[in-house]
Amino acid sequence: MAAPQIHRLAAFTADPAGGNPAGVVITEAPLSDDTMQRIAADVGYSETAFLSRPSDGRRRWQTRYFSPMAEVPFCGHATIASAVELGGQVGPGSFTFDTPAGPVTVKVEQRDGRPTATLTSVDPKVAAADFHLVTAVLDACGMQVDQLDDRFPPAVAFAGAHHLVLVVRERHDLADLAYDFDVVLETMQEHELTTIAYLWPESDARWHARNLFPVGGMVEDPATGAAAAAFGAYLRAQGIIAPPATFQIVQGIDMGRPSYLDVTVPAPAGGIEVTGTAVDIQQDAAPVVAVPNDS
Repeated sequence: MAAPQIHRLAAFTADPAGGNPAGVVITEAPLSDDTMQRIAADVGYSETAFLSRPSDGRRRWQTRYFSPMAEVPFCGHATIASAVELGGQVGPGSFTFDTPAGPVTVKVEQRDGRPTATLTSVDPKVAAADFHLVTAVLDACGMQVDQLDDRFPPAVAFAGAHHLVLVVRERHDLADLAYDFDVVLETMQEHELTTIAYLWPESDARWHARNLFPVGGMVEDPATGAAAAAFGAYLRAQGIIAPPATFQIVQGIDMGRPSYLDVTVPAPAGGIEVTGTAVDIQQDAAPVVAVPNDS
């Protein structure tokens, strides 16, 4: 059997040097778990999405996501990249991705001459974060509790995957962020977290974010669509925004890979919408560094 074709796209950007690179593999029949894990490790991006077509047409796809180290239940940026790739092959319109987290609908359209995809997350959940979890993460990052903005209580938010949400008082706390990779990895595994999302509010309509992703073998994720959806659910659950509402998350700035995620909270309940563009990148483009930092 011929090796599957690997498409490489950067999501949440119109610049191949920005955004979050994702691998996209589209096949008629599902690949084995070992094959998907090997391909994801070889590609080296934070996630590679694997889509296989069931017998009922080309608008519904079985979808799984693998980081270089392990399978993850849902990945927003790889979903956006996959939808843009599918839109190019099949045409614009709506797709359903049957993911391990549940069905996710994605609409592909042209906006300002660019292919753009909007995903609607599974039903989200938000819960207060355990105090010991928060202090363990802050300690591993060399931060103090008083560096968090007390208007935004720490929480674990879910919109396909679980993310610890921490909002800091000052932008420089994001720029200076460093952490003990092994300690954070162990803590996240203990609490079944996919990323740790640090955020800072530039304004009500614009947030800056950094997402730690050691469970995927990455120091940091340049753009995290799943966390963006989870954060929209967090803001709604805390009464910080009243739906319908929209805002933008700017991520990857401190990594040199600017990413722009547009989030819509459309109703008092139900899934959160995340919108972004995606663009092809060269096969030999350097992957996002997937090794621990020295801090």
